[in-house]
Amino acid sequence: MVDKVLRTADRCHMLPTGGSVVVALSGGADSAALLHVLISINEKYNLTVSAAHLNHMLRGEEAERDEQFCKILCEKYHIPFYVRRRDVRALSAARKISEELCGREERYRFFDELSEKLHARIATAHTASDNAETLLFNLTRGASVAGAAGIPPVRLPYIRPLIACTRAEIERYCGENGLSYVTDSSNLSDDYTRNKIRHHVVPVLRELNPRFEEAALRFCESAANAQAYIEESASDVLSLAREEGGYSAAVLLHAAPAVLNEALAALCREQADFSAEQRHLDLLRRILERGGAVDLGRCAAVCKQGLLRFAADEALPSLTEVPLDSAVSFTYGGRRITASVDNSKNELNDLVFRNRRSGDRFTFGKRGLSKPLRKALNEKKIPSERRDSLVLLCLDGTVLWCEGLGFSRQGEALAASAGLAIQISIIHTEKGRKDA
Repeated sequence: MVDKVLRTADRCHMLPTGGSVVVALSGGADSAALLHVLISINEKYNLTVSAAHLNHMLRGEEAERDEQFCKILCEKYHIPFYVRRRDVRALSAARKISEELCGREERYRFFDELSEKLHARIATAHTASDNAETLLFNLTRGASVAGAAGIPPVRLPYIRPLIACTRAEIERYCGENGLSYVTDSSNLSDDYTRNKIRHHVVPVLRELNPRFEEAALRFCESAANAQAYIEESASDVLSLAREEGGYSAAVLLHAAPAVLNEALAALCREQADFSAEQRHLDLLRRILERGGAVDLGRCAAVCKQGLLRFAADEALPSLTEVPLDSAVSFTYGGRRITASVDNSKNELNDLVFRNRRSGDRFTFGKRGLSKPLRKALNEKKIPSERRDSLVLLCLDGTVLWCEGLGFSRQGEALAASAGLAIQISIIHTEKGRKDA
């Protein structure tokens, strides 16, 4: 089994030489075997190995037994041991989520903190058997290709050195090496969906194919490769489709269905902080074809004039007029507008930044053609939901510059004669997202 772990680690670049690895140690056979294997191959990679245990406080004395077992095991191996205790039952009730989900959240929060603090990778004891169960679980919920990829061997900082080993191989390894471990009694009941799959579904499939877990692992690897290709293709499509103010519906619809779905899902994540389900993707595809809007919680996806964009639900307040004497800088709607003009002769005292008003017209410089501002914005496909929050520079009611259109003919003349210059930039929040 050690050779299989070594091949997996090298193929997936799991263990950097001289690196630090924290084993997620539950005390069960899988994690006990993982800790033993990593210590046994320590010299090859010059690893710094430690272990971490989260006590969920769900099983009374049994939970205390597991924590004590892990502590004693780490003392035996002379490695650091990190432990945290969390009342998962109380936390799950407060958050109104299942104990299973709450426990997972708390474990990964603990591991993430350790990874950052110790600059370490986190080794979890997921096996080929776990992967097969995850695949079946995902399929019962209507998984996409991404769900069919199962458990990824590496998703930094998490690594899974045992992912190619079956549970039977691990139990045999523990017996051959005299490794003791504890058994979680909750794994013996059918209270959890995964246990039902483990106890009743997998044995039937193993009768059909004794190497079912290995077959499932190969399938998941193929699905993961396909998903990576789809994601790369979706990224390329989004680059081609990107236009000022949104994404070309025609370009998106030209993509293969799987690529289109991935592109739309990526847009929902990036533009709306929204995890789209298949029903949302179907609705998005429909508005690409016919126009319309889809509610995405905190914002809406809107397709008009062949352009897909994401509109915030909350409208910005009107811009209070900002005069431009010689230089000015102000923020509005997540943008910073900076402008300057040579007003040494004091002839430009009525220059103001404002939002659009009824009756505004815009004169295109090259064509010398004057149009109602509304029609000019239509021509440039400026989204209708953005128009009331656009910033304009005006002089005595004449539009000199409009966000999204640039300088008008009069504005170009003033830029040439008085050095009128305007810059607009996006302001980012501490989280790296645009201000609303």
